[in-house]
Formats: sequence, C-alpha cells, structure tokens
Amino acid sequence: MIIYWLASYLIGNFLTAWWVGKWKGVDLRKELSGNLGARNAGAVIGKSAFLLTFLGDAGKSAAVVGLGFYFQFDLWVIALGGFFVISGHLFPLWLKGRGGKGIASFIGVTLFLTPSLFLVMFVVFFLFLPFVKSATLTMIFSYIAFLTAAVISQEILIVWPLGIAIVFIMAKHQKDVKESFENRFSKI
Repeated sequence: MIIYWLASYLIGNFLTAWWVGKWKGVDLRKELSGNLGARNAGAVIGKSAFLLTFLGDAGKSAAVVGLGFYFQFDLWVIALGGFFVISGHLFPLWLKGRGGKGIASFIGVTLFLTPSLFLVMFVVFFLFLPFVKSATLTMIFSYIAFLTAAVISQEILIVWPLGIAIVFIMAKHQKDVKESFENRFSKI
C-alpha cells in the first residue's frame, strides 16, 4: 500500500500543462496566472492546450484509481491514492510545490472511484452555473454537494481523503474565489 501511495504522489507530479507548454515553447509558469493547469494552458495557448491538459491530468488520476482496482485494494486505500495523486499535482516535488490547482485531477479520481458522487457534483455544477455565473464559485457548491452526498450515502468513510483534497484545492483557489466573489457580488 505504501508503494502504491508513493507511486500515486509521483504520478501526480506529471504536470500535463508543463509538457504541453514545453511542446509549444511556452513556460506557463511565467504566463498569466503562472498555474500549471488546464485553465491557464487554455488561456495562454488555446483550446487544444486546455483539452490536452485536462485529459492528461484527469487521466493520470483515473490511472491511479485503476491501479488500485487492479491490485484489489480496499476503496479507502484507493481514495488515499487519489488524495496523493491530487497532492502530487498541487505540490510537485520537482517544481518546489508550484503545480496546478487540482480540479481535473479531482474529476479523474471521483469519476472512476465514486461515479455516483461524481454525478451529484457534476449535476450541481451545471444547475448552479447559470445562476452563479462563475465556474470558480459554482465549484464550491459542487464540492459541498459531493461531501453532502458522501455523508448521506455513508461513503464518507471511504472518501474522507478526498474531503482533505478539497480543502487543499480550495486553498489553491483562494485568490480566484475572492476575485470571483468580488466580481459577482460587487454589481449587486
């Protein structure tokens, strides 16, 4: 299990945006937000960079879940692997902790580990987005829905590591949340 968790963190260190940027001759750490995630890759390089980065980051996380199932680990062990792959993405060792913001990685983990909880999160996101008009703020409602559904279904005993990952992801989004909140509600 410890080897699995260590491997999960190391797999998380593979930052797709860094490789896409390298391929396009752009150091995304020096552009716009400086974030090595799909959103910044898309803003700087274009839609194809967003899609490649999103799929790469979600894919590596799904692969960690797949490995856990392959080795027939308990679900809580796989959930902890999911936490470590997300942590590796957020805080890559080789980039001194300057990674992405973890949304695509979280999606990759939850889609394959807990599809029903992912569906709740997905539906809430698209229900709230037209009213909130900010993907960043809507994400907060989605995470609350994910955790609420996990408690109601008693899956929280399995996915508790993903609750911790949500805290880390929100900490990485602190500035975005503040800006989105100010932009959204300063007009009222």
